[in-house]
Amino acid sequence: MARTGGEVTGSVVLSPADEERRRGLRRMKAVALGALLFMAVVFVISFPLQQDVPALAYVRAAAEGGMVGALADWFAVTALFRHPMGIPIPHTAIIPRRKDEIGRTLGEFVETEFLRGDVVRQKLESTAIASRLGEWLAAPANAERVVAEASTMASGILQALSDDEVGDVIESLAREHLISPEWGPGVGAWLSRVLDAGAHHGAVDMGVDNIGTWLNENHAAFTGLVSRRLPSWVPSIAQRLVDDTVYNEALKFVAAVQADPQHPARLAIDGYLARLADNLQHDPATIGRLEDAKVTVFDSPRVRELAAQAWETAKTGLVGALADPDSGLRRRALSAVTEIGTRLTTDAALQRRVDTWVTDAAVFLVDRYRHDIASIITDTVEKWDAKETTRKIELMVGRDLQYIRLNGTIIGSLAGLTIYTIAHALFGG
Repeated sequence: MARTGGEVTGSVVLSPADEERRRGLRRMKAVALGALLFMAVVFVISFPLQQDVPALAYVRAAAEGGMVGALADWFAVTALFRHPMGIPIPHTAIIPRRKDEIGRTLGEFVETEFLRGDVVRQKLESTAIASRLGEWLAAPANAERVVAEASTMASGILQALSDDEVGDVIESLAREHLISPEWGPGVGAWLSRVLDAGAHHGAVDMGVDNIGTWLNENHAAFTGLVSRRLPSWVPSIAQRLVDDTVYNEALKFVAAVQADPQHPARLAIDGYLARLADNLQHDPATIGRLEDAKVTVFDSPRVRELAAQAWETAKTGLVGALADPDSGLRRRALSAVTEIGTRLTTDAALQRRVDTWVTDAAVFLVDRYRHDIASIITDTVEKWDAKETTRKIELMVGRDLQYIRLNGTIIGSLAGLTIYTIAHALFGG
């Protein structure tokens, strides 16, 4: 016989616990059989000698009753699991014959007696769920275990995801929530609120300042900017003067825009933005151009490639962070779990909320799905092989049932002795 964590008996793999139960069952069977054989030996000896030794009649009666009790209880115990001596006597082999019915009865019992909302609520309300959970999570070793297990699970999920499928999901969500809705009215309304609040002034100031900084650092860029378009007979000194004049005028213009909040250039920008905000909300042509630009951008192969690269980078980073116990992600998760545990042990209001939520959720699930939960028992028992089921049940309860045989032997012998004594006293012998 092969062994795999336990002995193989037939097609049933016995666990170490089952092996111990089987040894105990064999011992008790031997004890019960020994008691029967002892009574038989006593009977065989006392029966022929009772004529010479009258007192042995009492012994014979006790042995006779003991044998009857032992045999009757052997029949009763054996009939639970199989046909006694292989004879198909009616109402024997009860467990293999009525296995499915037993499974249904057990499932109904669990459903009606254990999976009741009031039973579950009473049990959970008497248990400090949040406090116990908090104490457990507050222990560093437990918090690390939770984070490690969660990281392993999350990493497995990420690695199991197909990049193409994730890309399709992201594209589908983007099209549903970003591309399909019309942007123009929303962007226009947002831009109007920005203009009304004057929040765009900072952006305009930053743009003007950047232009001024660029001009100060790039004087050489104006060399020949205008002079190269002048006739060739114009003296070079005049050409340089023209370029310097253009450069200085640009500096003056930018400085004037920077210094004057009401500069015509600023007002022109405000006017353009106001018209743009209005057109985005009400002008079909402007709205159409924005929609066309949006679709063009999102349908660009380069954008799809960038999105795929972004997902791959994020996935690789997450998997690496989840696998590294010293990563920032793991440390923050550990800190968060420990903090949750501490709060659950100290915050009475949070404890009440968690306890109430867990209790209500459990009661809801039990009330709604208790038949489905109990059907697991019924369906599982129906799938079991009758012989294997009988063997497993006999291992679980057979040792205790052998005490019935032993007790039957003792009680039978006492009953036989009592009956014979009373009969002898009343009628003589």
